[in-house]
Amino acid sequence: MDFYILKLILLFVSGYIAGIINTIAGGGSFLTIPILIFLGLPPTVANATNRLSVFMQSLSGLRKFREHKVLPLKFGLIISIPATVGALMGAYMATIVSDVAFKKYLAVFMVLMTLLTFLNPGKMLESRDVPISPAKWVFLTVAMFIVGIYGGFIQAGVGFLFLAAMSITGYDLLRGNALKMFVVLVLTTFSLIIFIASGKVNFFLGLVLGVGSVLGAHTGASLSVKKGNKFIQRFVVVAVISFAVLLLLDMR
Repeated sequence: MDFYILKLILLFVSGYIAGIINTIAGGGSFLTIPILIFLGLPPTVANATNRLSVFMQSLSGLRKFREHKVLPLKFGLIISIPATVGALMGAYMATIVSDVAFKKYLAVFMVLMTLLTFLNPGKMLESRDVPISPAKWVFLTVAMFIVGIYGGFIQAGVGFLFLAAMSITGYDLLRGNALKMFVVLVLTTFSLIIFIASGKVNFFLGLVLGVGSVLGAHTGASLSVKKGNKFIQRFVVVAVISFAVLLLLDMR
């Protein structure tokens, strides 16, 4: 079999795995961005191309969550506003940074996000009746703005930041993941426009990755709904271990 075909198969499979991970927990881009770089894309192009996959998988996963009526849409629309503003800033910064600098940033954030996952932010989400006070709304607005900047700039691991911010809302992990999928879809849409305008998206590789991620997102959303919060929490732990191993291999 042609080596290039093998690379495309690897890209498709990694997209499928990342789609499951992103839908259930987050951090699938820690797998796909390095693989895109391995396939020969410059780091900044790999980062931009990965957004096409994230956009496609978010659409797929979100539809599944909406079918099961676990998405608090009004709340999601409100918090997506500061996230989108931040994402526009982050995406712009990602288009002007050099490939060498971006690779260093990616390595640093992989370390930071891996450390964050050991705090298991998803475990902090438990269904409870918690009113959101004005002070909490201020916190959420600032937190979503920061989430947006990070999501626009690198994307990888943004789900963990989002779930950590959601810990004060009273939503359980299932609804927290549905909200994460919605907000990520919104901020990725605007970020993708900037990346496309800058000419940094490889559409062919992005679509191959995206098709795999769509199938993975569908699987991940189904597992989230069927297995419930405990399964998601266990999956987050497994994802943490996997990311730590990938990080060590990437730093060799």
